[in-house]
Amino acid sequence: MKNLLLRAYSFRISLLLVGVLFGCQRADDTPPPQPLMPREKLVSVLADLHMLEAQVENARLSPDSARALYLQQQKGIFWRREVTDSLFQQSYRYYASHGKDLDDIYGIVLDTLAMRQTKLAPK
Repeated sequence: MKNLLLRAYSFRISLLLVGVLFGCQRADDTPPPQPLMPREKLVSVLADLHMLEAQVENARLSPDSARALYLQQQKGIFWRREVTDSLFQQSYRYYASHGKDLDDIYGIVLDTLAMRQTKLAPK
């Protein structure tokens, strides 16, 4: 589980860098897409996707098999959360263009993953 949090931190840093690049645009210039996924739903989907990524990585499959498994399981996550791939992508792009929003979202994602870790830790 330490690896999961470490990966989440490194992923967050890379996303922040992407956010900085998008931050060069004026955030006011980008209207929110319709429909826009609510932050709470995006947090739960991102937490599930990071857990999935850790599980697939720990499965030690070949890169092609790992990618196929990840994409298959990702579809399942989207289906359970009632989210389409395009809704997720456009919502994520919108929040990424607003660096502060994405930073807040990933702060909550990290808290969610840490809470899941404490629930899974042996007592």
